[in-house]
Amino acid sequence: MAETTFASRSYRDDGVVLRTHKLGEADRIVVLLTRSHGQVRAVARGVRRTRSRFGASLEPFMVAELQLVHGRSLEIVSQAAARASYGAPIAADYSRYTVAAAMAETAERLTASEADAATAQYLLLVGALAALSRGAHAPGLILDSYLLRALATAGWAPSFTDCARCGEPGPHGAFSAALGGIVCPSCRPPGSPAPAKETVRLLAALLAGDWDAADSSESPHRREAAGLVAAYAQWHLERAVGSLKLVEREPADP
Repeated sequence: MAETTFASRSYRDDGVVLRTHKLGEADRIVVLLTRSHGQVRAVARGVRRTRSRFGASLEPFMVAELQLVHGRSLEIVSQAAARASYGAPIAADYSRYTVAAAMAETAERLTASEADAATAQYLLLVGALAALSRGAHAPGLILDSYLLRALATAGWAPSFTDCARCGEPGPHGAFSAALGGIVCPSCRPPGSPAPAKETVRLLAALLAGDWDAADSSESPHRREAAGLVAAYAQWHLERAVGSLKLVEREPADP
């Protein structure tokens, strides 16, 4: 009977580790974004012991194949095997680590109560971590592309061509996070920033995943785009992503 009960409460899924914190002397609470079950909070028993059989699989930014058991308030990790080891190359580089932390914090916020788009958010985050770990693009560009696409997946797709408020065909020269992106002169709120045309093109490329255009952008436009992306994320998440403060941006040109 006990085995049948255990089996009925057990399920398998793939998950990426967003965050961990200690529990007692040897356990750890792991916050996961899973492919099929959305955000899951689980207890990993004995994971902090040196002989733990799955400790390395449950470090931040790792992707693992998991067997989980439904618990009263938290799930229980009964098995974990690494599926993709992104943690070590990311942790070895400060700029990559801070970018990964900002992406994980954003993913945790976006999936805390919304399960409908969890699979899409999972695939988006895993793809971004994979690109970050292998140095496919500048870390800041990967972060800004991820933030824009994650917010779009959550239902807050920005417009960088037509007016985000009235739909008037662009290009337009002002940006409003509250209204959803680029706005025309008639819809522009007072004090709205007016980004360079190159910055707007970069933002559109990051949202579309046009890496040829994004990689060829210049530092001033990357910095301006980063500020607009951060403002857009903060507006829709309703508070700042704390990890963004630690992200190293490209220095100004001499």
